[in-house]
Amino acid sequence: MFLDFLFKNKKKDTIKETPYNVKKKNNATTKIKDDRTAVRKGELGEYKIDIQLSQLPKDYMYLSDLLIKNPKSSTGYSQIDHVIITPYGLFVIETKNYQGTIYGSKDRSTWLINGKFKMMNPLTQNYGHIQGLKSFIEAKYHQYFISVISFTKRCTFKIEEELRKINSNELVIYDIELTQFINRKVAILKLQYKNPIFIKNEIETIYNALLNANITDAAIRKQHIDIIKEKKNITEKKEMENKCIVCQKPVSDKVKSFCLSNKKFQGKIYCFEHQRNL
Repeated sequence: MFLDFLFKNKKKDTIKETPYNVKKKNNATTKIKDDRTAVRKGELGEYKIDIQLSQLPKDYMYLSDLLIKNPKSSTGYSQIDHVIITPYGLFVIETKNYQGTIYGSKDRSTWLINGKFKMMNPLTQNYGHIQGLKSFIEAKYHQYFISVISFTKRCTFKIEEELRKINSNELVIYDIELTQFINRKVAILKLQYKNPIFIKNEIETIYNALLNANITDAAIRKQHIDIIKEKKNITEKKEMENKCIVCQKPVSDKVKSFCLSNKKFQGKIYCFEHQRNL
C-alpha cells in the first residue's frame, strides 16, 4: 500500500527538479507551488531510502540528516543525508532528487543535467562530508569510508563506468538500488577482509560519536540552509545572465565577455552557433 502511494501520482509530477525548474514562470505564486512540489518529491525520495534502511541487518546502525561542524565547508557545517555503519565499512549516502540525464565522471568539477544545467560533482561534495565525519571518529577507521550518491529513477546515467562497479569505493546508484548495492559491497568486503573490521562495540562507539556531533539546534540548521540558498540564488542569477539571447542556451563567462566586447553583437550575448548566423 505504501509503495502504491509513492508512485500513484507519478504522472502528475512533471516539473523537472533542477535549479532551473521555474524559468519562464515569473509570478511568485507559481514559484512557491513549484518549490512545494520539489519538496514533496524530495520527501518521497527520502521515504524510499528510509524503507530500505529499516530493512538492513540488525547489526548495522545508521543515522540520517546529520548536521556537523566542518570548518572547511563554506557554511562552516556539513549536512549529511545518511551514514550507515556496517561491520565491513562506513557508507555515506548523498541523495539527489533531479530528473533527466546525468552526465559526469569522477574528475569533472561539475556534472550536467540534460547536457546543459550544471550541478557540483556530488562525489566531491560527499568527499567533503566524509572529511568532516573523520574529525569525530578515530583515525584507524578513516580508510573504511564508502561514498554513495543516490539518484531517483527519474534520472538516466551517462557517467563514468567505474562509478557503477561494485569494486569502487565511490558509487553512483539509483535510490531503489541502495540495499542491493550495500549488500553486494559488503559481500565483496567480506572476501577482502575475512573477519569483520568493526565489532559490535566499535559500531556503537562510532554511532554514538556521530550522534553526539549532530547539531539539532533549529536556528543553526536554518542558518546553514539560508547560506546555501543564497549561494544557489547567486549562481542561478549569474547563469541566467549568461544565456544566448536567441536560444537561451547557457554560455561560459569567456563567451559572454567576447560578445560584450564585440561591437558587432551590440551588447547582446550569443552562443557560438548564433554568432555564426549574424
